[in-house]
Amino acid sequence: MQWTAIVDRLEEDFAVLECVLPGGDKGEEYLVITIPRKLLPEKIKEGDFLTAVWEIDHEKTNSAREEIASILERLANRSRDR
Repeated sequence: MQWTAIVDRLEEDFAVLECVLPGGDKGEEYLVITIPRKLLPEKIKEGDFLTAVWEIDHEKTNSAREEIASILERLANRSRDR
């Protein structure tokens, strides 16, 4: 999902963003969020527009799921061995 935000204001270590989310049949939706400034470009200013894209990292997701399954399997086997 891609969305756009405008930097409303900067407050010490945080930025307040007004986000415009695509709403499909409902039209656009608006959301105000506060985000740590360190997650944004260094030279950001009030009034700057940002574009963000959220994507699933399938490789990391699958790796984490495999690791959790392995831990659960070891715990289950340890309980049976007692």
